[in-house]
Amino acid sequence: MVGVTPTATASSRRAVVVDDEEPLARLVAGYLEREGFETRLCHDGAQALDVLREVDPDVVVLDLGLPGVDGVEVCRRLRTFSDCYVVMLTARAEEVDTLIGLSVGADDYVTKPFSPRELMARITAMMRRPRNGAAIPATSHRAESVSRVLRAADLRIDVDAREVLRDGELVALTRTEFDVLATLAARPGRVFSRQVLIEAVWGPGWVGDEHLVDVHVLHVRQKLGDTAEAQRYVRTVRGVGYRIGAGA
Repeated sequence: MVGVTPTATASSRRAVVVDDEEPLARLVAGYLEREGFETRLCHDGAQALDVLREVDPDVVVLDLGLPGVDGVEVCRRLRTFSDCYVVMLTARAEEVDTLIGLSVGADDYVTKPFSPRELMARITAMMRRPRNGAAIPATSHRAESVSRVLRAADLRIDVDAREVLRDGELVALTRTEFDVLATLAARPGRVFSRQVLIEAVWGPGWVGDEHLVDVHVLHVRQKLGDTAEAQRYVRTVRGVGYRIGAGA
């Protein structure tokens, strides 16, 4: 079954809710609609993939434990044609489920049972992030422009094009992974705590587990060819956070 909210308009932001618990899906869709989203509902993974290609959503709320094609596989396939925000829902709190979901490109996760208001706070914070540029923090108190092409070692990070080149080769990052890397690269040598990265990338309204940052940093490192032993680009500063560039 696929549903469309009756008040949707062509100018609305678009959301898709994928959950086999139909009452929960309708509840989440209702909250999204009140925030101005045009919403579509899907209750299995195979059908969701068709709808996601058709709708080209801004945000997807995706249950991990779907019948047939599960949420992890839906997210994996979604990332081959869309950079929309993905919030994964899981009924299992084990860390491995969370890490599996995020490793295929989810931006955030919520463990059931959850507060719909908390979910909407996270989505609202994500939607404040610009689609055409990373969340680069301002310099001092001046409205000083920041270079839109950042460099670190053999990385070239084009903020406006949202592209990362490593030694001339394109590196495929999700939107959140790109924002984490660009935020670090905008201030070479500065150590960013998890909380500072959360505020810069996810926004000050975000609530949840700060270790979400660690997962995204891990994925950035993997895609750049870094390892825990040889941290060429993103360096861990034990007990503090992460840095890149000078001194890293």
